[in-house]
Amino acid sequence: MRNKQNDPLAEAPLVNGPSLGGPAARAADTVRTCVLTRTPGTRDTLIRLALGPDGSVAPDVGARAPGRGAWIGVDRVALDAANAKGKLKGALSRAFKTGEINVPADLGERITDALRQATLDRLGLEARGGTLLSGADKVESAARSGQVHLLLHAADAREDGRKRLDSAWRVGGSDRRGYDRGLVFPEARSILSMALGRENVVHVALIDSAAAARVSRAIARWQAFISPDAGLEGGAAAPSPGSTAAFDEGQE
Repeated sequence: MRNKQNDPLAEAPLVNGPSLGGPAARAADTVRTCVLTRTPGTRDTLIRLALGPDGSVAPDVGARAPGRGAWIGVDRVALDAANAKGKLKGALSRAFKTGEINVPADLGERITDALRQATLDRLGLEARGGTLLSGADKVESAARSGQVHLLLHAADAREDGRKRLDSAWRVGGSDRRGYDRGLVFPEARSILSMALGRENVVHVALIDSAAAARVSRAIARWQAFISPDAGLEGGAAAPSPGSTAAFDEGQE
């Protein structure tokens, strides 16, 4: 059940164009408002908080929980500060129209964990749907032939392996996708392997444009909350709206 006070306010243009239209796309792009800053945004740029029957507030990053919801569009630093000062509880009390709410002190950490898990789950779904390749040889072949829409490397991938696949992707036209290299995912191969249900996943290629957009949005939301000012060191040539160009490249 949608909360009329905090859910749709107006319709926004579709970010990804008419080809992704329809009720689901329109719902995703309906404008919401951050309860702290009153800044408008969409479901892809804001994070929903749900109010439980016991008055507890919890992250609902998939925006699927029933009942009342409120939206935030600030990063973790700002949210933690507002929570510590009681400003977040005040804003949520007004949004939920009740003072009987419990905002956990570690809400920022819970949101971070939820966004991380949502990104890993998204990758797992794409793997099961056949829109994702792993394995250096398969990824290199697809990248060189122009099939790759998004290239990811595990945080512990070897530099020479990254450079080889980045070079293959450039040959295959990565600049047309808005990138000059793959993105270094902030998790090691062990985490990627578990998420995808495969062994020793070091490099990942999204070979479907819609799948790449879904993964990009999940990563971008995670990044915007945990570290919005971090930047890729040359990872993107000409990022498009909703891309992961601002995602931290990570460390070896």
